[in-house]
Amino acid sequence: MKIKEIIVVEGKDDTVTIKRAVDADTIETNGSAVNMATIEKIKLAQESRGVIIFTDPDFPGEKIRKFISEHVPNCKHAFLPKHQALHKRGKGVGVEHASIEAIREALKDAQLMEREAAEQITKEDLVDAGLVGGAQAKERREKLGEKLRIGYTNGKQLHKRLLMFQITKAQFAKALTDVLQEENE
Repeated sequence: MKIKEIIVVEGKDDTVTIKRAVDADTIETNGSAVNMATIEKIKLAQESRGVIIFTDPDFPGEKIRKFISEHVPNCKHAFLPKHQALHKRGKGVGVEHASIEAIREALKDAQLMEREAAEQITKEDLVDAGLVGGAQAKERREKLGEKLRIGYTNGKQLHKRLLMFQITKAQFAKALTDVLQEENE
């Protein structure tokens, strides 16, 4: 599987794992120490080939993703649920621990998200769905984030993340239906 875009990862181990899964070029941020020289490289990559941000599903990874997104608009995003990025012996979470299949699936999803969202999801949709301010809101957001492969967010960040990942109303509705069905089982 050849990836046209340049994939932004945190470190060398991530690059090695990505290259085992797909034919792609990477830019490494060297962890959370993203400097402006790296941002300039990512901007150039975005202008020439496009960029997929593929950071670890943890707090530092999300911080890096947000920092890059603020400085380099219109990047695509690949995401792994935490359970797919766990070290075999429980020693950390990272892209480098994921299976080849999980990497390929996350990158495929990132490329598919290029299409425009037909209708944007509103904050009212989130309230109506019981994802904000309800007794089960946190658990629902957690399950929804995993189903949509966008990670866990708090109530305030969920709307931003749905827009960032260009989740359509149809994708949102399907994932929410699945979450609600699981609750009733």
